[in-house]
Amino acid sequence: MILLAVRRIGRVWTSADRYSSALLRARYYSSDLASPIGQSTVKKQPQFHDYFVTHLPSSSLHPDPRGPSAPFHKLPRSASVPHTGDTPQSPASASASYQAASASYQALIDRETTVVRIPLRSAKHHFGAVTARGTRPANEDTYQAGVIDIPAFAKRPPASLTIKRRNNGEALPKPRESRAAETASGDPQVFYFGVFDGHGGVDCSAFLRDYLHEYIQDAAVDIDLKSSLQPGAEIPPSNSELPVMQEGNRNKIGDLEKNLVQDWRRIVGGYFKRFKPPNFAYHGLESKDPSILNHISIEEVMEYAFLRADLDFLKAQAAKRDNDLVQAERPLNDDEIFHRPSMTRSPKIGGPSRFKGGSTGSIAMISTPTPTPFWHPIGPSSLLVAHVGDTRMLLCSTLTGEAIPLTSNHHPSSPIEASRLRRYAATFVTDSFGEERMSGLANTRAFGDMQSKRIGVSAEPELKRIEMGPAEFSFLVMVSDGISGTLLDQEIVDIVKESRTPEQGARDVVNFSTEVTKEGDNATCLVIRLGGWERRLEGGVGSLGTKESREWRRQDATDPRRSRT
Repeated sequence: MILLAVRRIGRVWTSADRYSSALLRARYYSSDLASPIGQSTVKKQPQFHDYFVTHLPSSSLHPDPRGPSAPFHKLPRSASVPHTGDTPQSPASASASYQAASASYQALIDRETTVVRIPLRSAKHHFGAVTARGTRPANEDTYQAGVIDIPAFAKRPPASLTIKRRNNGEALPKPRESRAAETASGDPQVFYFGVFDGHGGVDCSAFLRDYLHEYIQDAAVDIDLKSSLQPGAEIPPSNSELPVMQEGNRNKIGDLEKNLVQDWRRIVGGYFKRFKPPNFAYHGLESKDPSILNHISIEEVMEYAFLRADLDFLKAQAAKRDNDLVQAERPLNDDEIFHRPSMTRSPKIGGPSRFKGGSTGSIAMISTPTPTPFWHPIGPSSLLVAHVGDTRMLLCSTLTGEAIPLTSNHHPSSPIEASRLRRYAATFVTDSFGEERMSGLANTRAFGDMQSKRIGVSAEPELKRIEMGPAEFSFLVMVSDGISGTLLDQEIVDIVKESRTPEQGARDVVNFSTEVTKEGDNATCLVIRLGGWERRLEGGVGSLGTKESREWRRQDATDPRRSRT
């Protein structure tokens, strides 16, 4: 009992010190390290949870004694119509049994609901994640899934879709079933999913898994970002490619962007001396429309968070020494203050020694305009994709069943990447497998890789926003290059179609990729259920398009004569 109590206290202590750790990290990497922490303005630290909160009817947790007085299955055929909350046009036209059943059903709809926390990683019917080491010595892939505390960025739905009225013009009460809980700010929950593929070690990918969402949350808090569901947000037309502009403090984000770009130019140099992030809008605002001066897009926030996290990681590695034997002989907790790992005198990002490797990073955030969750068939949602490297994201179209890629590989063979780096990276070479590489790296965009930053290896994210209609897509798949380098996009989607749950789909993709691969790279797969999940086999030819080729690949992989060729 004493040991259990100590463990519980330790968990609470760690949770309470999360803000102190983030604040110290920001203070350490700022230009003025001597400024006292106690004099800073402390803001409420946003929280990241690996569970989502939803409303469940009380009858799903314990029996509800307030059952209907008249059974629905014994109603006359003339009265057996779906109950929509509308009152009959004429009382005489409704039978007494119909009125009694309607009143009982309305009592069930309006009964109290219970707020329940559901662990996202255990909700196999909503989300599935599987990772495998393959034949590599260690698994350098990491992933993250949870609910991020930022304002909603979804488009507001038309009033005709959100307000339903009775025949007499009165608004119907909002249904309490199939409704997710709102956050403290009143917005629906924003879901966050990420895949990170490390190279040279797991230090960078583990850092992104643990801290990248905090950079996004802190950036939204620092610039006072407001919800897109509030009246002050500017929503472009449905056929426009302009971003959704949310209210925020333009002066604050302008100062943050200026300081960040100056730090990149002063500390790294090279490629970053003429570096202008495409989504940064701190320059030239005087000549633009004054109405946008107090509006910020979520894309701008994401790009700032990615570049800020990358710079902090590089600073931490530059402050360390290579092969410091004196430091290696010291205990790991030598720098701890008051026996608290979060209070240290030196940066601990990436371990005690300098880490020269890096990691790719791809995240997907889903925001809904209403409390209806994004996996509900009737609910629209907005998907924001931020991608660096060669991890891959795929959407499955409910109508056609086709795989829709959302990301592109940031390799030297890409025309866009080649033109971006041609004047800096003069060492484009082709390896023995026929793949182009730059200074030995296959990725032209990545976190870390401190030795290749000056020639243009950047963490500038490729951003894309998709407005998903009700049941327009069946599911979202996120995979590392250990899978996308072995399987075709359509093969990955078709494997998930044949699975009963997203968790089983992720496991089947990893198992099949591990079985037929010739490289044995780390394999990670995330499957997120969307509104059209129940109709995933109806579009096109279902999963039959690649079934024959997948069976042939499996037979070829298990053929004992394969090793002779």
